[in-house]
Amino acid sequence: MSTHKAAGGKASQHVRPAGKRLGVKVSGGEKVSEGQVLVRQRGTSFSKGVGVKAGRDHTLYSVLKGAVKFSKKLGKKVVSVVSA
Repeated sequence: MSTHKAAGGKASQHVRPAGKRLGVKVSGGEKVSEGQVLVRQRGTSFSKGVGVKAGRDHTLYSVLKGAVKFSKKLGKKVVSVVSA
C-alpha cells in the first residue's frame, strides 16, 4: 500500500501549446496593399470577396491596393478590397 497520496503531479505535466495568432488582422475601411494578410482562420469563417484570394490554409489576403470592406452575402461574412 502507498504511504503518500499523489498530489496532482500528473495535471501539471500537460504542455500548453502556443497560440496560432488567428483572427482578423485589419479593420473595415483600413488601407491595404497587395499581398497583405486580412484574416487568418481555420476553415472559412470569412469568405473571399472582390480583390481577395484564399491561401491553402484558408488565410485571406489582398490582391489589390485599396480599402477593406466587410459585408454579408447570403448570410455569410465576406471580406472584399475596394480600390480607392
